[in-house]
Amino acid sequence: MRELRTVTGSVAVLDRPDVDTDQIIPKQFLKRIERAGYGEFLFFDWMKDPDFELHATPGASILLAGRNFGCGSSREHAAWALEDYGFRVVIAPSYSDIFRQNAINTGLAPIELPAEQIAQLRAALATRNELTVDLEQLELRHPDGLVVPFGFDAYAQETLVHGLDDVARTLKRSAEIAAFEASYQPRFDLARL
Repeated sequence: MRELRTVTGSVAVLDRPDVDTDQIIPKQFLKRIERAGYGEFLFFDWMKDPDFELHATPGASILLAGRNFGCGSSREHAAWALEDYGFRVVIAPSYSDIFRQNAINTGLAPIELPAEQIAQLRAALATRNELTVDLEQLELRHPDGLVVPFGFDAYAQETLVHGLDDVARTLKRSAEIAAFEASYQPRFDLARL
């Protein structure tokens, strides 16, 4: 998993509540077993509409979404599709718990902000569509001077900042694991079982 310390880029605004995982990545595209290649199917049905919001900001690395983003089924493919499309950060007033964890496991930062702060961001983005997300400092910075601090789970922050998936986190403790295995006395003689 790639490290995610800071992201500076343009922001795509998708101000729709209750965007579920079937809208993010429709079920007919869930046949792959690898994580790559889902970005081309992101919001597949909505992308057919030339007026769909994401068309206004091609190449955006930050998605500003509505409340309850990622609700619905627990498909991790939704986070994979967002990341594969190019998003590194999603900012919304609320998320489905399962989507939030799938996003973190994918290397995507799901930042939750109150509606008032999202309104401040939108107003700043109307003058200049650029934002810096700093996961180490836990703040959003707009070039015009707006700074918005945000809360983030410390374990999730460490996961993203250091690019640690579950395997990498375990491998960081390989010396401790080896020491335990060397000193371990089994309760049973496994050779006799």
